Amino acid sequence: MDDSGSTDTRMAALNITAKDRDVWVASALALVALAAFYFSIKATQQHFDYTSRIASALMQGDLGLREPAPSWLNEMVPAKGRQYSVFPLGAVLSMVPVAVLQKVNLIKDFPGRALAALIAALSVWFLFRLSVVGTKSMPKRILLSLVPIFGTWTWCNLGFGGAWQIALGLAVLGEVAALYFVLVEFRPLLAGAFFALAIGNRTELALCLPIFIYFLVRRIAPDSRDLKSLVQHSREKSGVFVYFLIVPLALGFFTALYNYARFHSIFDFGYSHIPKVLQEPWYQHGLFSLHAVPWNIHKMLFEGFRDAPNFPFINFYPFGCSIFLASPFLFLIFREGGNHKVAAWTAIGLLTFALWAHGNPGGWQFSYRYAMVLLPWMFLLLLGNGPPKISAIEASLFVVSVTINAIASYQFLWTNQIHP
Repeated sequence: MDDSGSTDTRMAALNITAKDRDVWVASALALVALAAFYFSIKATQQHFDYTSRIASALMQGDLGLREPAPSWLNEMVPAKGRQYSVFPLGAVLSMVPVAVLQKVNLIKDFPGRALAALIAALSVWFLFRLSVVGTKSMPKRILLSLVPIFGTWTWCNLGFGGAWQIALGLAVLGEVAALYFVLVEFRPLLAGAFFALAIGNRTELALCLPIFIYFLVRRIAPDSRDLKSLVQHSREKSGVFVYFLIVPLALGFFTALYNYARFHSIFDFGYSHIPKVLQEPWYQHGLFSLHAVPWNIHKMLFEGFRDAPNFPFINFYPFGCSIFLASPFLFLIFREGGNHKVAAWTAIGLLTFALWAHGNPGGWQFSYRYAMVLLPWMFLLLLGNGPPKISAIEASLFVVSVTINAIASYQFLWTNQIHP
């Protein structure tokens, strides 16, 4: 008797069961992350609600505020009888749901703490689902999925809950989800929408577009051995690229209109128009300059901690420190191996250069907050190297990294111990 049909049915059932188990574990992990993040942070900067205010103005047909902005919103640009935000359109559109809730009086103040916790939880959900491209060990997938949120400077910086930090968190979430919908569950339209969320909140992430295009090509032509067959498959399935690009291109078009309507240039986001910003010493060579690279390198890679006379005997500089001291677990990205090693390192290189060229390394922060956008690519590296199960060194570095970031979050968010 031919039982191949029943075998196929059993295999399909097993696959469905494995997928369902993944969803349940991811959801449980996300709920734990939501509670842990929410109750461990104090959103001391949530009153910096630039994007939420402009989102409310958009709902009323304005691109800016008609009334003078509060004194603490000192990055607003006065022009043509309005107060404009320098945040890109994507960051503003991301806050439209918040503006709607405020409009119907379900919430009053900017919910920076709740947004930060929700972003952390969703990021953990997608990180866990994405982790299947690496190890199959459930404990290791859980550990790796928690590292970018609780084992790095993301915990403290996202925990501030201001518009700048929320935008960075949404960019990270967009990157991770876009990678998931390309590398795991292939849905180009959703991948493109989340990529738009990422670049809408952090414009420099547009540099990663060629890498996503490469991933798409490899998904639609996995067995192609030469350039000719790759091109042929790409032409035959050109709809995949249309689906992926339609939302990012639409966002880019409306962002150009948004910029032109405010500052008469499609490329002008308005940052240079902030009163007296170009008089600040770090912008003496412009917003972006090669002169800024050495300072950024020092802050991102070499700035240390401060010692303290009392437990826990360490203290942190308020304007940056080495990402590898803040998260020793990330030293493991330098191990060899991984199917996505070249693509991930290319993304890290492109984004790092863009970050280093910016005149200001990030202001008040723990470690180097802008490097949050590197974490999804570092996560890909971590998935592709190392042993199949958790090793002693990985467990030890995880505990150390979480401890360092827990201390930083406590000192920055709950105490007055951090001073300039």
